[in-house]
Amino acid sequence: MDYHDKKISKKLSWLLRHGAAEAGIEMDPAGWVEVDAVLAYLRLSPEVLRGIVETNTKQRLQLEASKIRACQGHSLEGTAVTLEALERSWTPFTGPRLWHGTSLDAALVIAREGIEARQRTHVHCTSTPDSNVGKRANVAVLLGIDAARLHEQGYPPFAASNGVVLVRFVPAQCVVEVTACTARAREATKLLRDAFPGAS
Repeated sequence: MDYHDKKISKKLSWLLRHGAAEAGIEMDPAGWVEVDAVLAYLRLSPEVLRGIVETNTKQRLQLEASKIRACQGHSLEGTAVTLEALERSWTPFTGPRLWHGTSLDAALVIAREGIEARQRTHVHCTSTPDSNVGKRANVAVLLGIDAARLHEQGYPPFAASNGVVLVRFVPAQCVVEVTACTARAREATKLLRDAFPGAS
């Protein structure tokens, strides 16, 4: 993808996650908008739009017939998106464990407060510890989360079409494995073990 396409891709992601209302484009509760409205707003051809969707490295965009949306990462404020509609459009996650990559400092906060979605609708996780999808770059600590415990706590996880696993909130007691991925995090192994006494 060249520089021009990257700029368009970023603008498209903004439009489909946060800016549709500002742009005067109608979005449904699951985040879908009409392709024609997007093409007109961004002054794109259908071929260019399709190319951007197909070459997105993390498959963040979903194109179906006459509609397009971001797979996840929407703002709730200022959009028509609802948690319930998003979750109905995803697939229930059936794996035993999901993973969340984070910084050392954030991991210590998570041990006290759990993982919050903050500005996003859901916490973004992965289905395997080596996946790049849904995991931030330069991960210092990888947290293994027990899916059964999430269900028990009332926070069922879902899988989006691009493989990202999403959950509204992750209570600290659902973290059952902690892996240090950087030298600084490895130096703090005892601190991490003390912070997550129930994790391996």
